[in-house]
Amino acid sequence: MIDRYKKNYRHRIHEILESGAHDDLASKVCDGLIIVLILLNVLAFVLGSVASISLRYGFWLDQFELFSVIFFTLEYALRIWASVEHPPLRALPHWKARMKFALEPFQIIDLLAILPFYLGSLVGLDLRLLRVFRLLRFFKIIRYSPALQVFVRVFYKEGRALIAALLVMVALLLFAATGMHYIEGAVQPDVFGDIPSSMWWALATLTTVGYGDAVPVTALGKIWSGLFMIFGLGMFALPIGIIATGFAQEINRQEFVINWNMVARVPLFNSLEAAEVADIMRLLHSQRFPQGVVIYKKGARATGMYFIVSGEVSLADGEELSTLSAGDFFGETGLLTGGVYQRTARAQTVCHLLELERDDFEYLLSNNKGLNEHIQKLALSKQGNERED
Repeated sequence: MIDRYKKNYRHRIHEILESGAHDDLASKVCDGLIIVLILLNVLAFVLGSVASISLRYGFWLDQFELFSVIFFTLEYALRIWASVEHPPLRALPHWKARMKFALEPFQIIDLLAILPFYLGSLVGLDLRLLRVFRLLRFFKIIRYSPALQVFVRVFYKEGRALIAALLVMVALLLFAATGMHYIEGAVQPDVFGDIPSSMWWALATLTTVGYGDAVPVTALGKIWSGLFMIFGLGMFALPIGIIATGFAQEINRQEFVINWNMVARVPLFNSLEAAEVADIMRLLHSQRFPQGVVIYKKGARATGMYFIVSGEVSLADGEELSTLSAGDFFGETGLLTGGVYQRTARAQTVCHLLELERDDFEYLLSNNKGLNEHIQKLALSKQGNERED
């Protein structure tokens, strides 16, 4: 009985800290509290570097640091303890599951964020340098930000390309510094007397920063500088292009998965093959509607059907009212019958919709005989139901 209660309690802790649903109030409150505490810790660290604030409020900043360490230590311990409820680790022995979980990147960041406090207390030394690790608490916020998680995934996936670009940049830096050393070394020995010294000039030149503290004076040196300024514009912009492309691919991948799931489960399209579903997805247009906006009115000419990505939409016909949410679709009746919308559609909340326009809908019919026949049957069925009503 005790073991069962303990398991249920541990599972609930895991749900709150790791895998809480969107409608789980406890998980929402916990996530919000941790995010606020992380931001306050970063702010306290920055303000603590101001001498006047440190002298006046140093005691309270230290107390806040102590409270934060206790809180984050408890959070870390609970995550490790409840990690055996993580689906990929359930088959492992508890000690092995917790060890594996503790070696994951997020857990290492959590540990490094609190470890300097304990090292300073136990060793009894002034480990001021290790206090910089307190800034790692800011990276804990990645756990609660889908956008930052996308950023991390992009860097991970594009790691090889970024390393290759970095190697090219380093080679270009060395080549520029070596050339300038031999060209200007005898003229300006204090600035270009050796290759390491010349590398500072090369870095400022290739990045187009140009501090002006190291400037060539010979004609050949100026030509060499101009040449590498041009190279720098292209080569040092290469990582930006790699990251931007990675972001675009990651966002497209996420949208592809969402759109695929939505289109594939629509009754009109669930009999189509994968290639045909992919064709439909290319025809969809993303639209956003503020809360309260009328998407279309009853009696208006049907111009398209809609799929709900997020938000809620109400369909009203006189006093009758129905509400649709993410994953639902509407507006297809008007397209099926080739007429007008039968009800008024209004955005109950801020909505993200995917629209399939009439022309694209008709294009699908003309290129898919089976879908055309299926839709015609649905149209006749709907018309018959309306006459009976």
